[in-house]
Amino acid sequence: MTLTPVVRGGEKVLLAEGRVDAGLPDRLTKTLAANPDVSEIWLRSPGGDARAGNAAGRIIRSSLGMITRVPNGWACFSACNFVFMGGSARVIDPGGLFIVHMFTRTGDRSAIDMSVAMGTEATRDLIGDIEQDAALLASEDNDFLIRMGVSRKLLTEVMYRQKAIATDDDKSTRRCLTQAEVKAYNVTNDGG
Repeated sequence: MTLTPVVRGGEKVLLAEGRVDAGLPDRLTKTLAANPDVSEIWLRSPGGDARAGNAAGRIIRSSLGMITRVPNGWACFSACNFVFMGGSARVIDPGGLFIVHMFTRTGDRSAIDMSVAMGTEATRDLIGDIEQDAALLASEDNDFLIRMGVSRKLLTEVMYRQKAIATDDDKSTRRCLTQAEVKAYNVTNDGG
């Protein structure tokens, strides 16, 4: 994710655009330290590393009073959701998209293919590792939402209800929340 400080409407904002990667928390810490007058972070991202998104969200929350925003025409998807939820005040402008999904921990398809080729025991071990990591991430997500003041029902009623992988019968793996939903789940808390 690229982090670009700019002046918009007389205020210094940080444009955070691109994939959420493992290096984001360190870059974000350095960028905010070098730009203490940043008042808002504007997010546009297809997602990426879930744990880095959670860590970046916690960094933003530690910057007391920081506003996060998804501007009109921008989209915040997947791991970006957790970066966004770190804002003390959170705004999704009309026309901004907040898109959620069920996370998957099977991103390394080559490891799965290799495990299947190696046989049943290796596959069983890999599945066990994936299931354990998924349970830990779900617990981390739950804790994160509680700390950010977002309803845990966002996970149980929306995110975890999406299909993790598209099937022939159901291709829908993503869901864009409405303005009413982001308010109901306290994803936005701007009072607007």
